Amino acid sequence: MTPALARLTFLAPLFVPANRPERYHKAANSGADGVIIDLEDAVAPGDKDAARETLRGASIPVNSVVRINAAATRWHADDVAAVKALAVGVMLPKAESAEQLKTLRASVGDRPIIALIESAQGLAAVREIAQHADRLAFGYIDFSADLGCSMDRDALLIARAEIVLASRLAQIAAPLEGVTPSFDNETLVEDDARYAAAMGFSGKLCIHPKQIGPTLRGFRPSDADITWANKIASSGDGAVSVDGMMVDAPVRLRAQRILAAAQACDAAGLKA
Repeated sequence: MTPALARLTFLAPLFVPANRPERYHKAANSGADGVIIDLEDAVAPGDKDAARETLRGASIPVNSVVRINAAATRWHADDVAAVKALAVGVMLPKAESAEQLKTLRASVGDRPIIALIESAQGLAAVREIAQHADRLAFGYIDFSADLGCSMDRDALLIARAEIVLASRLAQIAAPLEGVTPSFDNETLVEDDARYAAAMGFSGKLCIHPKQIGPTLRGFRPSDADITWANKIASSGDGAVSVDGMMVDAPVRLRAQRILAAAQACDAAGLKA
């Protein structure tokens, strides 16, 4: 397991169906900084057992995570047994309780776990779930269907804020935003990523290679913000004035985070 996988610091991981092993390394070479091999939504119910066996015998790219089937499904236990033999992280969909995470952790050991919040019950328990996960992700399409609400940003504002807050309280990496269904509209993907970054998310799930570049652009701070952050970072210690603005420790922390975000996006493949 690579250090990057251990930290789960993905910015733009790409989903690939578990029953399409010829796509695993194509996904890894697409510009994505992580690969999510999907045993859940991307595989039809009648194909899940065969997909799991395919996964067992396939060449797995580094920085891979396997999305297993949810805890309440009949495929879950077999999926967990399969991933235990692989050098991969685990994504648990429809995470709804800390008990589910504790049970999964007891089965898979110290490998990293992403908990996907996709329901009202999951959001209600998200602070407890976060205590047993390495990272959270927001499946807002399923979440909206569960609540019967719109996928508009205003309708999901509280849910996103709670997931970000739960991650911070648990002192784990900031969460992953859910997928944008459209992959031909790069402007929309980039705007969705920029909005997620403003909310406090630090990455976004991708379903098509075309989404990777726009996602990284959306998470990368603007050139103006980077210039400002560099100026603040070199302003010394204590409370000082920079361009008519009082600069102290919290302002320097914001500057440091801007520079770190820019460096992470560049490292993931976007050139400044």
